[in-house]
Parts: sequence; structure tokens; C-alpha cells
Amino acid sequence: MLKGHQSWLFENEPVILAAATVGGPFEAQGALAREIDILHDDIWLGQPSYEKAEIKLLEQACEKAIDKAGKRKEDVQFFLSGDLINQIIASNFAARTLSIPYIGMFGACSCSMEGLALGAQLVDSGSANLILAATSSHNGAAEKQFRYPTEYGAQKPPTAQWTVTGAGAALVGLKGEGPRVTSATIGRVIDMGLSDPFNMGAAMAPAAVDTIEAHFRDLQRDSSYYDLIATGDLAQVGHRIAVDLFKEHNIDVPEEKFTDCGLLIYKKDQPVIAGGSGCACSAVVTYGHLLNRMKKGELNKILVVATGALLSPLSFQQKESIPCVAHAVSIENH
Repeated sequence: MLKGHQSWLFENEPVILAAATVGGPFEAQGALAREIDILHDDIWLGQPSYEKAEIKLLEQACEKAIDKAGKRKEDVQFFLSGDLINQIIASNFAARTLSIPYIGMFGACSCSMEGLALGAQLVDSGSANLILAATSSHNGAAEKQFRYPTEYGAQKPPTAQWTVTGAGAALVGLKGEGPRVTSATIGRVIDMGLSDPFNMGAAMAPAAVDTIEAHFRDLQRDSSYYDLIATGDLAQVGHRIAVDLFKEHNIDVPEEKFTDCGLLIYKKDQPVIAGGSGCACSAVVTYGHLLNRMKKGELNKILVVATGALLSPLSFQQKESIPCVAHAVSIENH
């Protein structure tokens, strides 16, 4: 059901029946390693390219989520996925392996919540009984495409972030045990004129704040409704800007209730510069760490706001600025 201008209230409250996460060797050294289902000690995953390795990451997350729910691939009506590689080939090729009817999306690093929101809408409306929402990213593949190949050894500025090598998937159905997807807010594209691909956090922060503000307005609630609000991958720079923007817009979000997946996934002594990023950043943290905290009863209501920078190598080469978007999904225990 449409609520306000850009939000959905899910009357049937679709259930996250199972979720799964996969991580690479750097994530295996991170702060949340114990909460990742499958960890790899080889960033290549035995594949001849980073891109093929990412496809394997995504396939494994999807297969693990389906298996954890005790379902079969044949039970799933739709597979919703997106990634950062040109023409979302990680998702396309994983869909080929899974052989589930497929809806490909591109929201950059906002794909995790974009897929969860659209999937929940399909289930809530009766258009599907069971959907799989997933996304992935790979440090080597993303660096090669958007910045400099890792092998180049380029010096990075303090604002740069570390793309998470991993994947996350959630299986959502109408009935069953698990946390419920209760509402979602689809974000507007916000472009403040920034053009530095090494400062994604600053570019995406205004989009995150705009979506959170819209979510509160449409659903007539404030931050007190939630135990935690987590953005996708603003990391240190963007998170600080978002806090300042909340104050500037008179939005009351206590700092102790506001976090970022890019700040949570790695340890402080890991050389990630400003923090984590990539499609897998919010997916791995949400579908692992945050859902585990909900399962333990530490959190009952969370709002996850996945952020995405909608640039391409071509747009950057043509001196375009970076348009950004953020999608918010509320997940609640009942």
C-alpha cells in the first residue's frame, strides 16, 4: 500500500525466512567474520578472473539462503539482484546458474535494499509466494572498473573506501518464522555536484538523509520508532556529513542510534582508509550481523538505508558529477 509520496507499507508483512552471507579473505579478518556463513581464503575463489569470482560469491549466497530455509530453487518465483560490474553480469550469470525467473536491477551499492523492497512488494501484493533478493561486490572487480586496478598500486586519499568482497541474499515469503519487512521508502536521485570517485561517502550522504527524512514524513514517525538506523556504506566521511545534515534539517536522529555498515564490517586496524563500501557492504552486515542481533532480541526494529552512487566509468570520463540514491527498508520482530 502506498503511504505518503514514496513509501510502501506492507500490510501482510512479508517474512525473511532465511538469509545468507559470503565473504572474502579480507572480510575473514574483519569485525564480523564470525557472522558470515561462508568465508574464503582465496580472493580468486579458484577462478581465472575477479568477475568470475564474484559470480561464485553470489551463487553461494543464494544457494545457502535457499538451503537454510529448507526450500528448493524451484520453490522461488523471482530472483532480484544487481551488482557493480558493467551490465550487472555477476547477477546475470548467477541467474543463469540458479534458473529462477530473474529481475535484474542496478542501484549500485543500494541494490541490497532495492531488491528487498521490491521483493517484499511482490510478496505483499500476492504477485509472488517466495522471492530471493541478493547482491554482491568484489574488491578487485570494482577497483578495476571504477578507480585503478589493485595491481597498479595507486595511492588513495583518506576519503577513499574499501570495496567489500562478498555477497548477501535473503529469502522472503508470506508466511513463516523470522523478522518481517514492514515498510520501505524508495529514494530520489540526489546530485550535489561532487565528481570524485574516491569520495563516495560525501556524494551519497545527502541521498541517505533525504530518504530517511521522506520515510519519517510518509509514515508519520521519527527515530524513536527504531532501535537502530543503519546506512549502507557512507563510512567515516559520509557518516559524519549525514550527522551534520540531520542537525541542519532539524531531524532528530541520536548518534548512538545511527550507524553505518561500512563502519561495522572491518576492524579499526585494517587498512580500509575511510571504511567499507560496495553492494556487499550493506548486504553482508544486514543479512548477517543485524539479523543476528534481531534474532537474539538485542534489536526489534531497524531501518536499513542502502546507499548507491550511480556513476559509470563512462560518465566519469565525460566529467559528469555523481548522482546518488538511497532506499530504506524497515525490518521488525513480532
